[in-house]
Amino acid sequence: MRDFAAELEHRKQAGLYRTRRQISGPQQPALVSDGRALLSFCSNDYLGMASRPELSRAAAESMASNGVGGAASHLICGHHDAHHQLEQRLAEFTGRSAALFFSTGYMANMGVISALAGRGDTIFSDRLNHASIIDGCILSRARVRRYPHGDVKALEELLSSTDGHKLVVTDGVFSMDGDVAPLAELARLCRVYDALLVVDDAHGLGVLGPEGRGSVAELGLSETDVPVLIGTLGKAVGTSGAFVAGPRLLIDYLVQKARTYIYTTAMPPAIASATSTSLDLIRREQHRRDHLDGLIAAFRKGASELGYELMPSRTPIQPIMVGDNWTALALSQALEQRGLLVTAIRPPTVPEGEARLRVTLSAAHTQADLRQLLNGLAECRQILDAREKQAV
Repeated sequence: MRDFAAELEHRKQAGLYRTRRQISGPQQPALVSDGRALLSFCSNDYLGMASRPELSRAAAESMASNGVGGAASHLICGHHDAHHQLEQRLAEFTGRSAALFFSTGYMANMGVISALAGRGDTIFSDRLNHASIIDGCILSRARVRRYPHGDVKALEELLSSTDGHKLVVTDGVFSMDGDVAPLAELARLCRVYDALLVVDDAHGLGVLGPEGRGSVAELGLSETDVPVLIGTLGKAVGTSGAFVAGPRLLIDYLVQKARTYIYTTAMPPAIASATSTSLDLIRREQHRRDHLDGLIAAFRKGASELGYELMPSRTPIQPIMVGDNWTALALSQALEQRGLLVTAIRPPTVPEGEARLRVTLSAAHTQADLRQLLNGLAECRQILDAREKQAV
């Protein structure tokens, strides 16, 4: 029998052991974690929508009318009016012909990728794609060719030497680096080499582009350029679930073929109702994105002046590169002692030797919150200084 205890001990010794936090109250920058008040900089609630009273009211009103549970799969009797209305809103929001509502982002990527490619086909996947994309590729049983992160030239060489049905899949905004994929170039390559482009814009929707329509919309890429657009609703949108949007024919195909859509209970209608309300707010509240952009610029300036190594990100995801696991943990723990919650990200989530703090900013943060973070980083800079001296 496999020695599970030994594996867990190995993770502890390598600085890779993970634990869960118990959060009390709403998701917002001022969190209560394991009974202690902390200022959080590690949530994906980029627009501060998760605790908006408008969303709570929409969900409560829907529950009063429609109950709590989804009760059945969409193809049995679980496809509610609220789900259908949300799909129409999502299609319009993304500029696509149709949309399909999934229960989670992980299920959306697994279901879509495995439905659109199979044995005998080839999937080209960015090396830094999210785990759900990687697992969707594996589930498809197609041949998978990973190209270096964002390397359009390397991808073209692979595409040009491959025949048959081809799928190119990428994150729009990469969740651990915060950079944006070269989507215009990818769309061009897919047209030239007759490949189907799939973009997961989980971290771009709500934040980038006109009215927060995402990284694809920011570049003006149409449904023809990006036929398959995937997005999650538990990040900037502030609710839960996910969707895929694209040509009506492809969406109908996924209704028939995406196993993670067919064989799961539908999300509660109340979640769909709250999401529709959130989309309306996101579209008209440009001031939230403007405030967020100001926080991002101020953070990058302040952290750089303190000597921290940042990645070239213009999104709310602002990694501080550290290197080894134990130093990343020590820096995270030192910040927590000062009332700041910033998570240490370690392998296998990121490559070996690239442990980091993943700072995420939200429109719900204030300038005072940001000053508190920068002050904490200034006080903790000695931890990295000590490591650098040891390395010399």
